[in-house]
Amino acid sequence: ACRSRESSSSPRVRLRRLPLRKPLPKRRRRLKDRRELDMELKVTSLDGKESGSVTVSDAIFGLEPRTDIIHRCVIWQLAKRRAGTHAVQNRADVHRTGKKMYRQKGTGSARHGPASANIFRGGGRAFGPTPRSHAIGLPKKVRTLALKHALSAKAQDGGIIVLEKASAKDGKTSALRGNFAKLGLTRALIIDGSELEPAFTLAARNVALVVLLVHTV
Repeated sequence: ACRSRESSSSPRVRLRRLPLRKPLPKRRRRLKDRRELDMELKVTSLDGKESGSVTVSDAIFGLEPRTDIIHRCVIWQLAKRRAGTHAVQNRADVHRTGKKMYRQKGTGSARHGPASANIFRGGGRAFGPTPRSHAIGLPKKVRTLALKHALSAKAQDGGIIVLEKASAKDGKTSALRGNFAKLGLTRALIIDGSELEPAFTLAARNVALVVLLVHTV
């Protein structure tokens, strides 16, 4: 009796080409839609009175704050701020002789070299810190994004106050402190244009926890 031999070859698979999809057209927002997305901040005078409003970009002041990105930027700033001048005296720096303390054998004590070793009082320190830079790298895009999220967080909790004009008539610190009390400010960072008014700078430089900053592009 003859047995039928089954074909050992695998069945053929037919491949079918799928039609290529056309790229989706980019959706462009209209100017009206962009205006609707922008947010408004109230403009306040130094006397605490409202004097209008200003429109700011929602892409900077309307983001959902991410604490992880802000944390990375804060760690980068603090690490870059460190001086890194810490140093110790090792056994080569201490003011001691390099002579062997006593002979190698015959004393009954442990063998030692000079007294500048780190195990003796007054000797050098082992594995101590040396001067170095603590700066770490952070991409510029991450820094820019962290600033946007920080501004968005300040805008959400009402920490941004838009002043109508940063000016002081007589440059008196007492008058400026009264204006800050009306606004409810105990500490502030004031950012102005390319130049600050000399009278306002003179009045604000003696107010504690108030920092003036010039905006540069």
